[in-house]
Amino acid sequence: MRRPVSRLNVATVLSIAAVLVASIAISTVTTSTAVHAETSAGSSTSAAQGPAQGPTRGPSHGLAMRGEPALPADFKHLPYANPNAPKGGKIIHGVFGTFDSLNPFIVKSMRTTARGLWDVAYGNLVFETLMMRSRDEPFTLYGLLAERAEMAKDRSWIEFHLNPKAAFSDGKPVTVADALFTLDLLKEKGRPPYNTRMSHVEKVEQTGGRSFKITFNDKASAESPVLMAFMPILPRHATTVDGFERSTLVPPIATGPYVVGEVVPGQRIVYERNPNYWGKDVPVNQGLWNFDTVQIDYYNSATSRFEAFKKGLYDVLAENSPRKWQTAYNFPAVQDGRVTKADFDSRRPSGMLGFVFNTRRPMFQNKRVREALAMVFDFEWANENLFFNAYTRTTSYWQNSSLSSLNHPASETERALLGDHAKTMNPAILAGIYRAPKTDGSGFDRQVLRKALSLLRKEGFELKEGKLVNAVGEALSFELLIAGDASISGADVERLALAYQASLARIGITVSPRQVDDSQYQRRKGSFEYDMVVASFSGSLSPGAEQTFRWGSVSRDLAGSFNFSGANEPIVDRLLQAILNAEDQAAYVAAVRAFDRVLIDQHYVVPLYHSGQIRLAYRSWLGRPDYTPVYGPQLPAWWQEKEKP
Repeated sequence: MRRPVSRLNVATVLSIAAVLVASIAISTVTTSTAVHAETSAGSSTSAAQGPAQGPTRGPSHGLAMRGEPALPADFKHLPYANPNAPKGGKIIHGVFGTFDSLNPFIVKSMRTTARGLWDVAYGNLVFETLMMRSRDEPFTLYGLLAERAEMAKDRSWIEFHLNPKAAFSDGKPVTVADALFTLDLLKEKGRPPYNTRMSHVEKVEQTGGRSFKITFNDKASAESPVLMAFMPILPRHATTVDGFERSTLVPPIATGPYVVGEVVPGQRIVYERNPNYWGKDVPVNQGLWNFDTVQIDYYNSATSRFEAFKKGLYDVLAENSPRKWQTAYNFPAVQDGRVTKADFDSRRPSGMLGFVFNTRRPMFQNKRVREALAMVFDFEWANENLFFNAYTRTTSYWQNSSLSSLNHPASETERALLGDHAKTMNPAILAGIYRAPKTDGSGFDRQVLRKALSLLRKEGFELKEGKLVNAVGEALSFELLIAGDASISGADVERLALAYQASLARIGITVSPRQVDDSQYQRRKGSFEYDMVVASFSGSLSPGAEQTFRWGSVSRDLAGSFNFSGANEPIVDRLLQAILNAEDQAAYVAAVRAFDRVLIDQHYVVPLYHSGQIRLAYRSWLGRPDYTPVYGPQLPAWWQEKEKP
């Protein structure tokens, strides 16, 4: 019998957010996540042995969040990898920012860990997970450190069976004792989500020479066992427990295909292939990790980073600005063929890029005020004058996918989930016909401005001496915090901010764009010290616990969370639980669509735009697979095709 689905503890759900939202650096939207939640009492690990109990799905080479893995048990390689790719050579990446730590699992270095150690964009070069996620399926993992997994049909427990060949870079074998040690260590001293994931675990026990079983408590969701497959295994014999929570630049001993070579803090880190890498024959690794050396250089500004690419100082650049793509890529290396420009069709949901209202501020707590202010943004003018008409206006958080509410009237299942809240919603959103407001593209659409002003007047605002003021005479004004963002260039943000400022000024609202350096920008975003900020929320084909970290009330006052809007609505929390508790695909789609409708109706953001293209510029000596997976080009599958000039 299936275990009854409990009402989820939303704080617990936060513990599993990070891995699901990791943003792909070469995608048009990115986001990463880290969370806080209290671990439950009595959830310690142990070495007690005992057989797995209860109905199971059987030992499997892969885990799928829903349905079954697409690849058979005898698959030879991932579909986006070329198993015949040549090995050798060196690739250099250029990134924006800095680093001061080689430990990606602690709070102190959440935002300052060297890239590549434990990284979606460049691959987990040094640290590995129990199972590896396929980037060509919504949410499926295949065997790596754990060659297979067995899971209860009701997902009340999961058992991992370690690969007998798994070993650390110093040659020592990976053992169950190492796995139990890691879970205990990260629970006590690790950063979110590693230290909080155990809050939905009842116990962990060794079940065989190379197997261990994790049993979940009634706080767990259907995602819990699958997300456990993202856990690493650290070496018990080479990990210092005392002081583990402090940043370090000591190269770690781990299980990945590379080891740390040269380290220049804040400037450069070099990874060298481990010639004795244990996993070179594992199917998920075939055609990956083709370079002998992977180097990551750091730059302190977007301008210096771009100029370095033009000079040939690094090899691949993802370009998120269509304006720059059209106007700035005419330098000699492009003209003579040393640099290739490539456009890839994106098959991911649109996600949401926008100006986010901070509803912690009193002036933005009224939904109708937010709706009116969002209406004023003139996308049509910006798209034509700033972006060569390269973008599509975003309305839905899962636009261009079957999870979107657009073009789908709310079903009976959705209406049951929404309950009485449906009575307060825009009927067009319920009917699936709502779209973000459209202007005439003039930059001064009087009809739209009049409609926005009418809404504001209904909420108690009036125009007096050219200023929009509330009932007590306070002028409506706010600051828009901007900086170079991973999904949109700083120059483009500034142009959009100035355009929005001009539009709002026409109805008496003062907006003050404020550009700050990256460190201040990240600090203020993390502590919610802004009125409005630019943010992007990546679109996933398998949204789940990460949405709680973005929109759940429990994350509203959680420093460092991605709840930039300060969302704090019971209906949002209820729908988040419905998404996580969905027992079949139909229920899941209904829950996500209902959730999408509520986010649209709440007007937490001024929706900007999305593109169906991923743009990469790269050195022409690089080779890449012909097939591009659902989540876009995967750099770990590239190789050196020709001799470097």
